[in-house]
Amino acid sequence: MTELVVRRLLIDLSTPFPSRWNGGDAFRSAFFSALSMSFPVGEQYFIDSVRNGLKALPEAERQRMAPEVQGFIGQEATHRRIHALFNDHLEKLGYQNEFARRAARRIQQNAHRDLRLHVAATAATEHFTALFANWMMQHPEALEGAEPRLQTLWQWHAAEESEHRCTAFDLYAALGGGQRWRIRTFHYVTFVFLSDVLRQTVRNLWHDGSLFKWSTWTSGARLLFARDGMIRGNFSLWRDYLSPAFHPSQHDASRSQRWLQDNAAQYSVVGQER
Repeated sequence: MTELVVRRLLIDLSTPFPSRWNGGDAFRSAFFSALSMSFPVGEQYFIDSVRNGLKALPEAERQRMAPEVQGFIGQEATHRRIHALFNDHLEKLGYQNEFARRAARRIQQNAHRDLRLHVAATAATEHFTALFANWMMQHPEALEGAEPRLQTLWQWHAAEESEHRCTAFDLYAALGGGQRWRIRTFHYVTFVFLSDVLRQTVRNLWHDGSLFKWSTWTSGARLLFARDGMIRGNFSLWRDYLSPAFHPSQHDASRSQRWLQDNAAQYSVVGQER
């Protein structure tokens, strides 16, 4: 089991930031803002899913997994809170968060489904966030020109996503979840997640006034579809999830671990939740 430390990030988000906060780049700003818009609703869903999944385990297995699940919940709760502050600034700039509204409706519509499917959806989404997190650690240019406090926010979030990448996956297995539904859910999450991110990014670019500028989309192509871009460069790692023998621990997280070690002054340790 993984000991998950809950950390409080020591940055001040009271000062506003501009619309193109990510180095003045319209696409990078709109894309990362779209991701942030999903986090408060999404992370609350992850918290609820793993909490309910833990309660459904037999007593011995519940005791075994409880420390890691509680650490996962603590980390996700801190992510939810700080991205809510980030999103408040976006709202003051006039951005409309349709991503969160769609996600909330979808969660409500599927609330009646087997709790294992909710844990499977959490594990699938955590695979995406872990891939993107590791990619960001390898590509600091994705945040080039952003304020140091915002770079720290995204790097800290990325590091913790890598750190708890196994929790929901292991919980799904402990609940007796099968490979067929794990992979079917992953395909569904892939389509929904990427389409929602794209839709919100386009909406953000429309509000910014840069949707139809050539420079916007050349930047997007570099970020996402360059040979080592966020999507193209992660395709083989995305595909790994489809293997019956896959486990998230097979993917390297050393850069995230090193960031947490090297940047201990950027956060305070709340505790290792129990």
